[in-house]
Amino acid sequence: MYRLVPDSAVVEQVAALPNDALAAYADVLEVLQLTPWNGKPLHEANQDGAVRRWNFGPAQAGQVVYLVLDEPPEVHLLLVQWLET
Repeated sequence: MYRLVPDSAVVEQVAALPNDALAAYADVLEVLQLTPWNGKPLHEANQDGAVRRWNFGPAQAGQVVYLVLDEPPEVHLLLVQWLET
C-alpha cells in the first residue's frame, strides 16, 4: 500500500472543493493508495513518467496531479484543481 503525502498547498486546494466533489476526491485517494500507476501520465509523450494525473468528480471537473515513488511506496499529492462547470 502506498502512503499519501500531501503538499502543503493541497490542504487549501481540497478545502476549496465544492461539496459534491469531496466524495469523489476521497474515492481517488483510496485508489491512489493501491494502484497509483493507473492514473494517466501528466505528459502524454512520457507514458512511463512518475508524475501522473487523475480526473474526478461531476463531469470530471477535478484533477489530482501526483508523483509516484515505489521506494518507499509513496504518492506525493502535488496539486488538486477544480474547473467550474
